[in-house]
Amino acid sequence: MDRIDAMRLFTRIVERRSFSLAAQDFGLPRSSASETVKHLEARLGVRLLQRTTRQVGTTLDGEAYYRRCLAILSDIEEAEGAFTGARPKGLLRVDVHGTLARHFMLPGLPRFLAAYPELTLHIGEGDRLVDPIREGVDCVLRAGVPQDSTMIGRKIADLGQATLASPDYLARHGTPDHPDDLDGHLMVGFVSTATGALLPMDFRVEGKRRDVMLPATVTVTTGETMVAAAREGLGLIQVPRYRLGADLAAGRLVEILADFPPESMPVHVLYPHSRQLSPRVRVFIDWLAGEFGRD
Repeated sequence: MDRIDAMRLFTRIVERRSFSLAAQDFGLPRSSASETVKHLEARLGVRLLQRTTRQVGTTLDGEAYYRRCLAILSDIEEAEGAFTGARPKGLLRVDVHGTLARHFMLPGLPRFLAAYPELTLHIGEGDRLVDPIREGVDCVLRAGVPQDSTMIGRKIADLGQATLASPDYLARHGTPDHPDDLDGHLMVGFVSTATGALLPMDFRVEGKRRDVMLPATVTVTTGETMVAAAREGLGLIQVPRYRLGADLAAGRLVEILADFPPESMPVHVLYPHSRQLSPRVRVFIDWLAGEFGRD
C-alpha cells in the first residue's frame, strides 16, 4: 500500500474508531489495516493510535498526523478534480430522511448514476442526528433547522406546509376559521428526536408567526406515523405539502386554515467542517439541489 492509500486508511480508522469497520469500508481484511498502521508508526517513529477493547483513539501525535492527512488528501482530490476529464468515483455514503429521499431523490437517481458511472451509492435512512465522521457518512439530508454547529449546511429547498385534519375529526370538533378558534381542538404531537421537546403548531397571522400548543392525546416521532394518526381522526397536523396529494385527492385529509399557513420547512445537506468537499460529494449535492428545484 502506497503512502497516500495508507493515509486514507489511517484517517478512516480514526473516523470510524475501529480497525474492522475501516477495513470493511475499503474492502480489506482487518489484518491489513492493523499492519498498515504498524508500518506508519514505525516509519514516523511515534505511536499514532491508542487501542482499547471497545474502540480506537488517537494519541496527541496521532491527532496531529490525522489533521495533516486530511489537508493533504483534500488537496490531492482538489488537484485531481481540476483536470478536464477527471470523473468523480468511489463509494458515496449518504444518510437521508426517508420520505424526502423517496419523493425527491430516488426518481432521478438512475440519471445521476448514469452520468457518473464510476460512483456507487450507499443510502442510510433515519431521522436521528448522526456523526458523519465517526459513522463514515459523507453527507446528510435533513428537513428542519440544523442543530449541529459542527456541520456545514447548504440549504437546497424550502418546503411549503399545510394544516390538515380528517373529515371525521372535523365532524366531531368543528372546522376552525382562524387560529383563535382552536380552543377545544387536539393535535397529533410531534416530539423532536434532537431535543425531546413537543413542538407547537405555528401559523402566520398578520405577517407574524404565532405558536399554538394544543393538547395531544397521541405523540409521535416520525412524520409517517403523524400522518397516519391524522387519518384516524386523532388530531390536527402540519406537514409539508408535497406529501399530501394522494390523501387530499382521496378525501382522507382536508386542509384547514389555509389563510394562516405554517412557516416553510427548510431542507439542508450537511457535511463535516473538518473536510473539504470531495468531487463525488460536490456533484451529488449539486444534483440533489437540482432535483428539489425541479420538483
